[in-house]
Amino acid sequence: MFRRLALPLLSALAFCGTAFAQPPPPGPMSPGGTLRAEGDIPGAIAAFEKRYREDPGDRKNLLELAGALSINRRLDDCFRYLALAVQLEPTIYRLIDPDLVTARDDERWEAFEEGLVARINAKPDPPVKDVAFARALWKMAAWDQAFFHEVGIAARKTGMKSSVVEAIWKLKFLVQQGNQRELEALVARKGWPLAGQVGKEAAMGAYLVVMHSQDGAQKKYLPAVKAACEAGELPWVRYANMVDRSLFNENLPQRYGTHTRYNERTKTEELYPLEDASRVDEWRKEVGLPLLREALAPLGLVFEPGKK
Repeated sequence: MFRRLALPLLSALAFCGTAFAQPPPPGPMSPGGTLRAEGDIPGAIAAFEKRYREDPGDRKNLLELAGALSINRRLDDCFRYLALAVQLEPTIYRLIDPDLVTARDDERWEAFEEGLVARINAKPDPPVKDVAFARALWKMAAWDQAFFHEVGIAARKTGMKSSVVEAIWKLKFLVQQGNQRELEALVARKGWPLAGQVGKEAAMGAYLVVMHSQDGAQKKYLPAVKAACEAGELPWVRYANMVDRSLFNENLPQRYGTHTRYNERTKTEELYPLEDASRVDEWRKEVGLPLLREALAPLGLVFEPGKK
């Protein structure tokens, strides 16, 4: 038995995290981050506040604190720390942060977003030329990435097949359907968003919305994604991922080997079936991907080219 959920194994897309260009600064998980990862938001806030008192200039801590406060609906404090964080470094990543979806519903969000975009665009060649289009895509991107932490927490504490996990996935799919409807309307009016038009984060948000579709949207937009790759707007791995996701949604073998699936019988992750194991590395090479055995090795999976 297999769970109908495919995980792209190479690009951190779809249901396994983000794929944006400016993530929070890397480093070991802080005490607050550890508590947040386990769902203890009040405890995480206390730890982040303690760290703030120790070092008010710790940007990563400020961002994590603002996100936890948003989740906890302490929005006055959330916007105060957000303002401090973007003063240290203005970045579009704040506008696609899934922890800030609650703050997005506050009347102060629009002013915050406008001020941040104005600072980012204050240069001779502004990175975001169609701000209205980008704003819609940033919102979609934030909601697209929301609640992954919660899925992980619920799975660890109640099991992958629990009613809690299933309920969160149901919410995720409802959000995705709304995102897809909005994206289709936008693309019908403006065309497929390109990084040179809306910025790379907004363009990636559109890509992720399509990747998460289960009704054939990948096949519909594949020509636009391929054109974006040909123009250097997207790396070719994005095209490979979308081809394989389209095939997965049709219960067909994948071409590029970018997806794994969860085997409920063995309780392990495994490579989703291939179209042609003897040619997969040839196809991967065409889009700049490493040998499949090299990509699978960090996951503890072994690929034998002679087997499908």
